[in-house]
Order: sequence, then C-alpha cells, then structure tokens
Amino acid sequence: MTTLLDIMDRHGRLHADANGIAATPIPGLMFFRVAAPSGVAHAIARPLVCLVVQGAKQVTMGTREYGLRAGDSLLITADVPIVSQIMRASHAAPYVSLVLELDLAVVAELVREMGPALAGDADPVRVDPTDGEVAAAALRLLQLLDRPAALPVLQAPLLREMHYWLLAGRHGAAIRRLGWPDGHAQRIGRAVALLRAEFARPLPVRRLAEAAGMSSSTFHQHFRSVTSLSPLQFQKQLRLIEARRLMAAQGASASAAAFAVGYESVPQFTREYGRLFGVPPVRDAKAARERARAA
Repeated sequence: MTTLLDIMDRHGRLHADANGIAATPIPGLMFFRVAAPSGVAHAIARPLVCLVVQGAKQVTMGTREYGLRAGDSLLITADVPIVSQIMRASHAAPYVSLVLELDLAVVAELVREMGPALAGDADPVRVDPTDGEVAAAALRLLQLLDRPAALPVLQAPLLREMHYWLLAGRHGAAIRRLGWPDGHAQRIGRAVALLRAEFARPLPVRRLAEAAGMSSSTFHQHFRSVTSLSPLQFQKQLRLIEARRLMAAQGASASAAAFAVGYESVPQFTREYGRLFGVPPVRDAKAARERARAA
C-alpha cells in the first residue's frame, strides 16, 4: 500500500530544490526532503500545520523549544518568528515533512458549520502526535499528484476535508480561533498582510491599526499578544529575512540587499543583521555560497 512517505520521497527526489523544498500544484501545500542535518533557519511563519513523516527537527519560538520526530505534527496558529533546524536526516533516511498553510477562509466556513470551539490553550506553537484522520486525508490529497487530471475536481474538497479533521482533532480549539468572525486573530491578520506586502516601506502604526480596525494603543497590545513582537520588530525581521534570502539566492551584495528591503543605512543593517543571525551579512552570504557549491 502506498504511504505518505512513499509519495513524498518519490516526488521529493524529482522536484525538490537545492534547499529540499518541493512545491506542489495544490495551493498552500509543499513538502521537504532533506538528506542531511541543516543549519539554523529563521522565518516568520504563517498559520500552518507541518506533519513530520521521517527524521527529526527542532523549532524554537522565543525561549520555548519544540522537538518533532516522525509521527508528530507542528501547529502554528499565528504569524510568529521561529527558528528551526533539522536534527536527524541522511541520504538513507532523509528528513521528510509535509507543510500545509491553513486557509483561513476555509477555517471560517467550517467554524460556522461546526459551532463554537471547546476550551483549549492559546499557544501559537504546539507539537502533538498526528491524528490518524489528518494523516489519511493528507495521503488522499498527495495521491492526486499522480493523477493531475483529477486535481481541478478533487483538490478543493480534499483540502476542505483535511481542514475539517484538523478542526475536529486535538488541534481544533487553537485553529478555531482563526475562524472567529472579526476576532483579534483575523483583525491582526489584516495588519500582518499589510506588513508582509509593504515591509520595505515606512509603515506608521496608525495605518496598521486602521487596517485592523483598532485604536493605536489597543492594536499595539493585541499585535504583540498574537505575534510575540511589536509591529516595528515584526517589520524588521521581515526585512532581515528577505535580505538574507536575496544574498543567498540571488547573490546580492550586503549593501544592495539592505537598500532593497528598505534600510537607508548599511551600518545599521549590518548591526541588526548580526544581532538576529549571529554573524555579519558579508560573512553569512559567503558561507551560504560555499554551502551551495558543496551541494
């Protein structure tokens, strides 16, 4: 019988890029196939679920560390800064995981049909064993990759089914908060979308608060409670993560990357880059190029 690992390993061999990321034609769905332990990766994650099928990974948010191994699911229910590292992977047994970005419109629709959430903790990051129904729905979804003619007809209902089982399972209470009509998560999400779209520009808190439909003081409080960062810190991390990508993927110089993401001062960029990533941008970019050549 075909398993999740069979499908992901086969498609990963054919389609994964140099970083081990395999995109799919299914909206919001990708998977990872990585054949060696990785360095530390920084990101501001979107709401998502990650099913680890083989290998092990460590994820850190703030001072909290989460260990994932085969059979675990990582749930992220807010746009939060995370640091991750693949801990166990080899050519014989690569790290393999599936990532699905949660579709908030589907979540909201299902919440209306399923009723109010049960009580549960509000942590934006959590790790639990993968529910069997979720794994089964993921397998049916990935089987469509071998039947492209069925994708236009079946991908939407199968994505909806996977969201249903996530809501009905142990992750349900945390995910349902994303579907509350005009709740804090949705309103802060509008400001986050604006920050993601225009991070290279100056964005006054007043404009972000207006996008969220809140006063500036209330917005600042709720933004930090949802994302763990102030709006300025959030924007700064978006800029620095994109600058790192430009240097690693496109060979941009440190100064070109700094100006491209909205910095007006290269020394300021260098200082803040070093504080976040632990190394100066020029040295970090050189190391990234050496890793790419070695791969």
